[in-house]
Amino acid sequence: MNTSIQREWQRFFDAHAPRYEENGFTAHTVAEVDFLLTLFALPAGSRILDMGCGTGRHSIELAKRGYQVTGVDLSLGMLDVARTNADAAGVALELIHGDATEWIASEPFDAAICLCEGGVGLIEKGEDAELHDSSIFSNLAASLKPNGPFLLTTLNGYSIIRQMKDEHAVEGRFDPATMYANYQDEWELPEGAKIMTIRERLFIAPELVRMLQEAGFVVDNVFGGTAGHWARRFLSLDEVEAMFVCRKRV
Repeated sequence: MNTSIQREWQRFFDAHAPRYEENGFTAHTVAEVDFLLTLFALPAGSRILDMGCGTGRHSIELAKRGYQVTGVDLSLGMLDVARTNADAAGVALELIHGDATEWIASEPFDAAICLCEGGVGLIEKGEDAELHDSSIFSNLAASLKPNGPFLLTTLNGYSIIRQMKDEHAVEGRFDPATMYANYQDEWELPEGAKIMTIRERLFIAPELVRMLQEAGFVVDNVFGGTAGHWARRFLSLDEVEAMFVCRKRV
């Protein structure tokens, strides 16, 4: 695993893991899994890959409903919490420490999910964002059976771009020629305020659709995907996250 590139995000999530589920956006797990299962008719016992599983909240809810779930995450701290939570819920999960840009399943899964902050978009200084995210998509496609469904939620580039101004470009916080943003932001976390250095490529929906298609997916729908507000509806320009409903190309 290439920890030299990922160590900043890995350190952040290792430290944040014990308080992660105090974030408000984690409060909608049951409703999100309910909606996921309206998109994909998955028979009980299906094997599901949760890439970037974090503390395992979606993995555990899926396991409660009779699915066999494997969670992969870069953060050992998050996996420790997921293991504790799974034990408390009385469900069995397979939890694997791995880098989404490198990890491929040895046996293909029936379905996969990769939800916001599940690896997509978490780049470090000097890293190529398109190569990073395309590698994750290719590995996920390689880890799925033909026609296997895949649900992705990721940051909605439109919403951030609409906040950018010319002075941000002059200050070097945003480059409209490359769509890269590089700035400091204060995050209000359960453990207190933290200044974060954000490096991200602001991908808009058509770019992500192209990348997913090149990786081997068919994209059936693009919906609004902000946590707690999942629905079969158009992607609002100002919402935080976008949802891509996909399946592996046969």
